[in-house]
Amino acid sequence: MCPGGMPIKDSENWQAGFLPGVFQGTFVDPQNREIEKLIENIRSPHATTAMQRRQLDLLRSLNADHLRAHARDPRLESRIESFELAFRMQMEASAAFDIGKETANIRALYGDHVHGRQTLIARRLLERGVRFVQLWHGAGQPWDHHDNIEANIRKHSADIDGPIAALMTDLKARGMFEDTLIVWGGEFGRTPSVELGDGGKSKLGRDHNHYGFSVWMAGGGVRGGTVYGATDDFGFRATEKRASVHDLHATMLHLLGFDHERLTYRHAGRDFRLTDVSGAVMSEIVS
Repeated sequence: MCPGGMPIKDSENWQAGFLPGVFQGTFVDPQNREIEKLIENIRSPHATTAMQRRQLDLLRSLNADHLRAHARDPRLESRIESFELAFRMQMEASAAFDIGKETANIRALYGDHVHGRQTLIARRLLERGVRFVQLWHGAGQPWDHHDNIEANIRKHSADIDGPIAALMTDLKARGMFEDTLIVWGGEFGRTPSVELGDGGKSKLGRDHNHYGFSVWMAGGGVRGGTVYGATDDFGFRATEKRASVHDLHATMLHLLGFDHERLTYRHAGRDFRLTDVSGAVMSEIVS
């Protein structure tokens, strides 16, 4: 879910890479409140539910014949599954995305704004068996603060602090916290020094920095209150217990019940790991 439109790099952010297309994400714009706008084409203006089911059954049969003649093309498999997913969403999404079914206390806990609504919807999706939900702050990259960083961070932090706290409180109350892994992160950190514009004048912002940045996790087997690693005195470069993105992914997979060294998928003639050829579980943060 990304309010207001796509993030930078659009749908590449939730494509499945070398995995089958059935594993890729489905974009939803939570800025809208009405289900017809929230999920485009959620209802057909021309056909009843029964008619659509008959159409899809015929289409699946034809596509299955076509698939057998084309050596199980993964792109065609993905297309077939996308039709079925869209139909299931028509059946289930209206209820899942209707936060009006929540109590007034719960809606107030999350807040009546886009980040509160999308975070509450995320919890409702998890309850219904959706395995992965990704929330973005907004279209483009609102956190990319090359100027006026203090005002921007104050605003964006205020947008999400309440909904995140509400989500964790709500998950704990429902007995879901231990089974739900929450990961908060971005593409990289920021430099500890201000960025200069034309003529050397400070823009009161900070440039990209991949040498040292923070990600936090909660729930799902994470040891609460644990700090892993540290940067130098200037906050520029990781110096203690340096961890790579592969380490992060290995740890996430471990918390989800997978051994990242044994979990592989055969693609282009070899068995691929989701952590490529590296990565180590950060066992100190695992409870």
